[in-house]
Amino acid sequence: MRKSIDTRAIVEEILEDFENRFKVSHIERISKREAKLSPFPKKINPKLINVLIKSGIKSLYSHQAQAIKEILNKRNTIVVTPTASGKTLCYNIPVLNSIIEDSDIRALYLFPTKALSQDQVKALERLIIPLGIDIKTYTYDGDTPTSVRKRLRTYGNIIITNPDMLHIGILPHHTRWLGFFTKLKYVVIDEIHTYRGLFGSHMANLINRLDRICKFYNSDPIYICSSATIANPKELVEKLDRVISGEISIEMVAYDIEKIEKEHLKS
Repeated sequence: MRKSIDTRAIVEEILEDFENRFKVSHIERISKREAKLSPFPKKINPKLINVLIKSGIKSLYSHQAQAIKEILNKRNTIVVTPTASGKTLCYNIPVLNSIIEDSDIRALYLFPTKALSQDQVKALERLIIPLGIDIKTYTYDGDTPTSVRKRLRTYGNIIITNPDMLHIGILPHHTRWLGFFTKLKYVVIDEIHTYRGLFGSHMANLINRLDRICKFYNSDPIYICSSATIANPKELVEKLDRVISGEISIEMVAYDIEKIEKEHLKS
């Protein structure tokens, strides 16, 4: 029989070792808080809700529900929450919901690394396969075979790529992507906090090129950006893309952390 693990004792041992080795002057213990939950927004397709419930997601966090509502109301949205707070569902749910309603819809996902792109494919497949709907999802990177590239340009509902491939493989050859760009409804930019400095300036130019091509093909995609907790998300997005900065919703749970920090400073 497997012995139970005393996690509290393990954590205390790690903390004690950490204090002794690095001479930490203070460790703050923050008590747990109850999650703020919300029901699924009414616009979500019942088939998708059923898949989410069967996967163990019986309700959404409040920030997820609010972000999904903003996106389904056709507003550019930034989701700024701590790590492991469910940012992925904030954009996967509205994107999949729209494709269920209209199979011609296209979405472009941008991730800073190939590893994150592969993780996203797995997350999407966990929802798409139980749906039983043919939602074609492809990664487009340097390893994508030539035989697959034509197929994904023509039939791909969701293309998951990175800034390098957008710069080298998509934008310069936009005429080959005509069908994709004319039907493009969503552009998801994840990990926007990584786009700073020289990398950020390159990314800003890249997104502005993407905007011009979308206008050329008469498409007006909704931008969904997500980030770990940062102090100035709207300012960062405005620097990345002036076009989407005019009307943008920011859904944050970062204020909870700021509140805790302020209370600690007062004490």
